[in-house]
Amino acid sequence: MTMLDGMRRHKNWLKWSLFLVVVAFIALYFPDFIGTGSSASLNAEVARVGDERISAATFRRVYQRQMQAYSQAYGGSVNQQMLKQLGVDQQILRQLIDERAAVAEAKRLGLTISDAEVAHRIFAIPAFQQNGVFAGEQLYAQILASQNPPLTKAEFEDNLRQSLLVDKLRAALTDWVAVTNSEIEAEFTRRNEKVKAEIVVFNADGVRDQVLVTDADVAAFFELHKEDYRIGERRKIKYALVDVEQLRARAVVLPGEVEKYYRDNEPQYTTPEQVRASHILLKTEGKDEAAVKARAEALLTQVKGGADFAALARKESEDDQSKAQGGDLDYFGRGRMVKEFEEVAFSLPVGQVSDLVKSSFGFHIIRVTDKKPEARRSLDQVRQQITDQLAFERAQTQASALADQIAKDARTPADLDRVASSRGLTVAESGYFTRDEPIAALGPAPDVTSRAFELKDGELAGPVRVSRGLVIFSTSGKEASKLPAPGDVKERVREDALRGKAREMSQKRAEGLAAEFKTDFAGAAKRAGLEPKATELVARGTAWPDAGISAGVDEAIFALPVGGVSAPITTDAGTVLARVVAREDAKADALATARDTLRQELLADRKSKFYTAYMNKARERLKVTVNPDVVKAVVG
Repeated sequence: MTMLDGMRRHKNWLKWSLFLVVVAFIALYFPDFIGTGSSASLNAEVARVGDERISAATFRRVYQRQMQAYSQAYGGSVNQQMLKQLGVDQQILRQLIDERAAVAEAKRLGLTISDAEVAHRIFAIPAFQQNGVFAGEQLYAQILASQNPPLTKAEFEDNLRQSLLVDKLRAALTDWVAVTNSEIEAEFTRRNEKVKAEIVVFNADGVRDQVLVTDADVAAFFELHKEDYRIGERRKIKYALVDVEQLRARAVVLPGEVEKYYRDNEPQYTTPEQVRASHILLKTEGKDEAAVKARAEALLTQVKGGADFAALARKESEDDQSKAQGGDLDYFGRGRMVKEFEEVAFSLPVGQVSDLVKSSFGFHIIRVTDKKPEARRSLDQVRQQITDQLAFERAQTQASALADQIAKDARTPADLDRVASSRGLTVAESGYFTRDEPIAALGPAPDVTSRAFELKDGELAGPVRVSRGLVIFSTSGKEASKLPAPGDVKERVREDALRGKAREMSQKRAEGLAAEFKTDFAGAAKRAGLEPKATELVARGTAWPDAGISAGVDEAIFALPVGGVSAPITTDAGTVLARVVAREDAKADALATARDTLRQELLADRKSKFYTAYMNKARERLKVTVNPDVVKAVVG
């Protein structure tokens, strides 16, 4: 008997009847599974975090949900090969590992979720409700069984219990975090106060030609800052690259394949009928509906009598999103607006104004300003696009198959040359790279880089996806972290020393003239051959003229009164002197409106930072193992 069975006897007020499944719930909680072609057992273990396992079924469910999200956002052209190219599978794996680490930590701290807590959450899910109450276990079981693969009550309740446990951990760790009123007021002031200033920059680049840096200066500078030039631990690899672009260039796509794809995916190339309309909305929520309707009818009379629709919308409409545009809603297709609004908008001729339209928002007066009929791009128009897409997909499939075969046949680094050569590939060797550097010929390849620093001698890794395709590789060289020989970085050190001396020179010049600027800012600037640059009223974080964005300049200028002149402010660009011309304080009445939102924002940020820092330390105690073969089998 499931937990929910046990709770049922305590809920005799529930109504037990079926209703149609809410689509939004299905999309959120139980994404339908697009076939992956995977042969992996759904019970296989993708990864383990301490004692917590991540099954192939769980990983597949999250992966397909992400695929659906991308498909909805970017259309049907998104496929699994593209997601793998973007590294989505690895992102999801990291996310699931983080979640399991949180579960492990919650259990270590003795946190639990009761059956009552799980039941309470289930009863609150809208898709299981009718008229605001739980609609019955028959529907509950029916929805779970309709998923692909089906979910049992026990599986769903275990997943829900785990989610609630993570929430409880986060709350336990961060509920003590608070934000005081004074902190809110200080942050509101920091964000909203503005100043108008004049800026003079003693530019370091302007005095570079006056700076002399000797070899002795370079040696002294290196000795003082040598840790800045330390070379991190380095590796190099020998690798076989299965180049997707080369395979794509050789891929043959037949005209019949293009035509079939076009027929099968015709909706992708069709733009549905669209309407452009404007409206005036009078809301009814919390108001006397009859009074609102009478007011709307009066406005409709004005519109029908020839009044300027846009002007009336700007003045009278209660739709904050469109009133500033004279009520214009731009073009929209079916399914974008509430049913009552949509039916009228699509039935009205262009230029016509509707009668009053009642919706859940209130009363609308609608004017249709334009219509676009359904448009379909012809096969000839999209033939090259489809050809390129099919060639790319075919190349990705071929690359995966080829890379898998190489990885299967080459068990050791010594095998790689022979196996790769037999398939027309050449094994190359990279130069040395640190953990943060790109790999020559492969470009940014963080998964390869991180794996290279984990590999033991004699181990072979891969296939690992990079921007160019897939690589199978071994470590072929290691170097410990070291300081470079001074001669190897001499020119870099010379440039740094020169730039430092130039900044010092510009700073000393500014310091020498600072007293003059205090008493006569404009005159002192003119005598120095400099031109003050004026700003408008600006908030913190704005780029200052000739100085750019600088927290130091912000701090100094916003601390000054009107007429105040700063002390010299050192920046990367040089040294700044500034005078405040005007100030605009944050408006106290606006704080009252923004206080609750700002409190929640600051609180959420503070809690998130603490939770992240805590979990980073907690993960260090946990052993994490990943089974890349299972991951590969799941995503296909």
